Amino acid sequence: MTSANRQLDHSSHRGVGPLPLRLLAHDVDIALNVGALFRIADALGVEHVHLSGSSPRPPDPKIRKTSRSAERHVAWSHAADPLETVATLKAQGWRVVSLELSTRSVALQDWAIAPGERICLVVGAENTGVCQALLDASDVTVHIPMRGHNSSMNVANACAIATYEIARQLAR
Repeated sequence: MTSANRQLDHSSHRGVGPLPLRLLAHDVDIALNVGALFRIADALGVEHVHLSGSSPRPPDPKIRKTSRSAERHVAWSHAADPLETVATLKAQGWRVVSLELSTRSVALQDWAIAPGERICLVVGAENTGVCQALLDASDVTVHIPMRGHNSSMNVANACAIATYEIARQLAR
């Protein structure tokens, strides 16, 4: 006889710590989206969220509400210029990956991460995406293939999909 499939207390399902994975959110102007990025980061083992440009930053009540206070548990920083952050990360051996549909982007499921890599996923503004300067500075650009009529999705939703796939590969 099998036991019932019962919902667990969420505190009983804790991870083992962060992965060598960071997010860089540039000009993500909507605080609710920034809050969602913190919640994604906490849930999927992102070690640091880099905010840049006009992205709102904690403390912000809208960020706190959407993140469910995850901004308290995920390291974060803010820099006006994202290219300085990218240069620092690259000098430390991080691979910079933009999430954007571009002439050189590869489908997320076709992109493989080498063992031991450290990844920083770059996301951009809701309406305009990742800016050209960040695309140019990235080591690779990936996109999520779309099946519907729209060619894009909400930045936090897209980030969740890409972060999950990257975390899955890094945890192997």
